[in-house]
Amino acid sequence: MHRKESEKQDRLIAAPSQRRQLILEPVSGGSGETGAWSAALTDCRARTLKAIAGINQNELDWQPPLCANTIGTLLYHIALIEADWLYTEILERPIPEDLKAILHLDDRESNGELTTIRGETANQHEQRLARVRDEFLQALGSMTLTEFRRVRHLPDYDVTPEWVVLHLMQHEAEHRGQIIVLRKSLKQVDQGAT
Repeated sequence: MHRKESEKQDRLIAAPSQRRQLILEPVSGGSGETGAWSAALTDCRARTLKAIAGINQNELDWQPPLCANTIGTLLYHIALIEADWLYTEILERPIPEDLKAILHLDDRESNGELTTIRGETANQHEQRLARVRDEFLQALGSMTLTEFRRVRHLPDYDVTPEWVVLHLMQHEAEHRGQIIVLRKSLKQVDQGAT
């Protein structure tokens, strides 16, 4: 048997039984481009949830010496910023009171750092993220492409919902990277202590 054939056989044997699907499936209610963007947002959130799968309270609340943020802080910030962009820029109205009830803390402390969040469970963070994302996807699902691309003229800048979606995916991805690093750092600290 030739070497290439042998290597091919080895890969076939080691291949997973299920083929990975790298496909954006439109989210229910969305169609066309808004449906594709909704699917991209959903994929982005799935990656964040995977990054915090099995997280414990110590990991959520741990704050390393040279970092201002806990993982809980970053999760709260992701939800709060998403809600703010949805209501302020896209829908152009205040955040509803029932949503404010789960986003009651300001984004930043007086020193400019993110408001530190400790003591909230993974379930609380996941429910908050889901609630905000559900509202976001509902808004996108009912939006025409014209409305999705309509420029909103705010006091300091002009913005479209299309740009907001791109920005939010980048924002979440950047913080997801921080979350992954924080989890790995704590494991290294714990391993060094034993």
